[in-house]
Amino acid sequence: MTPYDMIKAQLSTIVPFQNHVGITLLEVGDGSASAELIQRDEVSNHIQTIHAGAMFTLGEAASGAAMAGALAPVILSMRPVAATAAIAFKRIAKGTLTAHATTSSPGAKLMKTIKDDGKVAFDVTVDIQDATGETVVEMTINWHVSATR
Repeated sequence: MTPYDMIKAQLSTIVPFQNHVGITLLEVGDGSASAELIQRDEVSNHIQTIHAGAMFTLGEAASGAAMAGALAPVILSMRPVAATAAIAFKRIAKGTLTAHATTSSPGAKLMKTIKDDGKVAFDVTVDIQDATGETVVEMTINWHVSATR
């Protein structure tokens, strides 16, 4: 099992809300991740599209997985916090959604900053697409990560 597989398995169990919403992590890599949400009644709104809160949770889950993947060698000794988030809803969303997340810097650079400064802050951009590949949501989440004490 690779470190990325371990992160994927761990995040699927330690983030209960992600499971409650029905998000599945598909892939985790060095500064990248993807996650999926299949529409069902529990995540739909009054106009039978996917609820904005469910889409936010999908994007946040993918961003957290990308952050953890970038910091895979040291993530167990880190304290990550999502500090800010910006979201733009581009079009209505129905069906299955897939979130693709990427860190603003490669993992090696982020880990060097942690080694030098004891902490790092960086953005993760997220593109959420419907089954046709159309972007329905764009997000940026800023993560603050520091060494645990």
